Amino acid sequence: MIATVSTQPAEGEISAVADGSESAVSPRRTVVTTEEHLAELGGRIRALRVEQGLTLQMIAERTGLSSSMVSMVERGRTSPSIGTLIAISSALGVHMADLFELDVDGTREAVQRAAEHQVVETANGVLRRLVQVDPRRGLELVVNEYEPGTASAVQVTHHGGYEYGYVLEGTLTVELQNTAHQLEPGDSIAFESTRPHRIVNEGRRRARAVWVNLSARSQQVDAAGDGNRGD
Repeated sequence: MIATVSTQPAEGEISAVADGSESAVSPRRTVVTTEEHLAELGGRIRALRVEQGLTLQMIAERTGLSSSMVSMVERGRTSPSIGTLIAISSALGVHMADLFELDVDGTREAVQRAAEHQVVETANGVLRRLVQVDPRRGLELVVNEYEPGTASAVQVTHHGGYEYGYVLEGTLTVELQNTAHQLEPGDSIAFESTRPHRIVNEGRRRARAVWVNLSARSQQVDAAGDGNRGD
């Protein structure tokens, strides 16, 4: 049995509204706890779902979440975790960055500076720094930070694609189909995202990890023969 780790404040009814000080931390930081952010995020998710003719139950089946949880996210009644956002965005055929309407489809420079990175923070103390996002090739390269006692999601989720993780500091436990894999600095992991999974920091210090998420788009690009050709 996998030990349950508290992720307070967990997903659920909004208990407080952020004081808006996040703008002073970073102009590109998005804190998914304020009523404004939650309403906008939920509205985009619902619009994408309706546009594709999907029901709440369909999204639930594709993610492992309950239909009531998906409904709460759409109505801005809960602050979703990183894992929940990744699962829902994958079920909708988009990247998590698309849910925040980030400019990821435009022309990109070869080098992206640290100050240009978008940082998304959820209520349960998890940060997701978007280092590189390539929608056309279906790739997201991120650096995730987990405070002690936090997790990627309240429960295991699943979604399409494949992912790779590499721990930089601290320790992380990856719950993968009822098996717990403890990763130390320098350890890595790779698995099909369709397998139920969750990432937990059971340690006493912050953990940081590089994570790569590949969606089905990457396979479509490869199949079309549009590989990484040299100039």
